[in-house]
Amino acid sequence: MRTYRCGIITISDSGAVGAREDVSGMVIHEVLQRADAEVSAYAIIPDDFNEIAAKLTHYADILQLDLILTTGGTGFSPRDVTPEATKAVIEREAPGVCEAIRQHSMKITNRAMLSRAVCGIRGASVILNLPGSPKAVEESLEYVLDTLFHGIDILTGNVANCARK
Repeated sequence: MRTYRCGIITISDSGAVGAREDVSGMVIHEVLQRADAEVSAYAIIPDDFNEIAAKLTHYADILQLDLILTTGGTGFSPRDVTPEATKAVIEREAPGVCEAIRQHSMKITNRAMLSRAVCGIRGASVILNLPGSPKAVEESLEYVLDTLFHGIDILTGNVANCARK
């Protein structure tokens, strides 16, 4: 069984300066551990387009992580630029992932329709924007994680894993 190398990026102005605990990032870490995935990189950065784009690029191109998960910055606030930074670095979009998350989340709260999250591929890395709420992060990630791993297997040519699913 393959171990997926993952990165977590929490995007929060207050978290980046230590004024807020990163609960959502820790929830992502816990969900990945339960799935036997490896958290290879973790960062808290401010809601800054250039910093987000640079960190995503570093995780994909230099660290060559399989899955890069962001939390925060996907709403309507003027500082919420995570989707725009993600779109700037991905090479191909994978809209079905966020569509599925929004559809699933709409069964829980109609505020899910306010998510502007995106998902896409850069090189051999999948990048997924998750919400900022710890509860929504857990519900969303648990809903799509197995399918994301399957997609990563297809992307990376790991045919042995694909055949088992």
